[in-house]
Amino acid sequence: MLTISQLAAYAGVTVRAVRHYHRIGLLPEPERDRSGYRIYDADAVVRLIRIRTLADAGVPLARVQELLAAGPEEFADGVQQIDKALRAEIRRLQDTRSRLARLAGGAHLALPQSVVDYLDRLRGLGVEERYIGMERDAWIMIAAQVPHSIDSVIAKKHEELDDPYMVRLYSLLSGALDWPADDPRIVEVADIMERLMVRAVEAGEVGADDGMDDQFVDLLDATMVEFSPHAARLLAILEERGWRGWTRIQRVPAESPSTELPPS
Repeated sequence: MLTISQLAAYAGVTVRAVRHYHRIGLLPEPERDRSGYRIYDADAVVRLIRIRTLADAGVPLARVQELLAAGPEEFADGVQQIDKALRAEIRRLQDTRSRLARLAGGAHLALPQSVVDYLDRLRGLGVEERYIGMERDAWIMIAAQVPHSIDSVIAKKHEELDDPYMVRLYSLLSGALDWPADDPRIVEVADIMERLMVRAVEAGEVGADDGMDDQFVDLLDATMVEFSPHAARLLAILEERGWRGWTRIQRVPAESPSTELPPS
């Protein structure tokens, strides 16, 4: 007959583990002898080894009792169910690790991969990091508002970057952070933006439902104005020409735009 310490040693577990198995009902607790000690037999050793083997294999303790009492077919089915659950958990953990790895650089925080790739493309075009930071924060908010359509929105942005005028616009906006207040290049920015707006109207892209409410659009526009010292002046120039807005462009008044483009 064995003491609890001897039982634990034979089964390769700790005394604390044995007591835990007693508490949760996996291992029957024997009567105490006259000296107050629990006395275990060979059956307890065998059962404890089986419990340890199942637990070491990854079987949740809540399922161990079920498997110990199962017949061969029920045991096999139970193991398959546990294996299926473990494989699902492994996939979840692998996905979590992948997300953590992407977060390590900071750029992926709250951003889908499509937006990160777009921002990297802007870097490749020479856009300054200060401006990219502003775009990043805006895209974080937009992606949260329209998560199901953000990839298609970004795909359209990639198409726009194939246009030399859009590339030139980014180049100007990026450098505008250090321009003096009366820099004449603001007019060039307005010319390019108007050219792009005319094209968007002609393509039927202005006025389409973008999934964002008016208050959110106002927030994005206000963020741009706060970020750039020239944004308010630029918007004023565009409004004089009949355009309103930054995030959501509107023709003011609502009429067919002239197809005559500003001089390049």
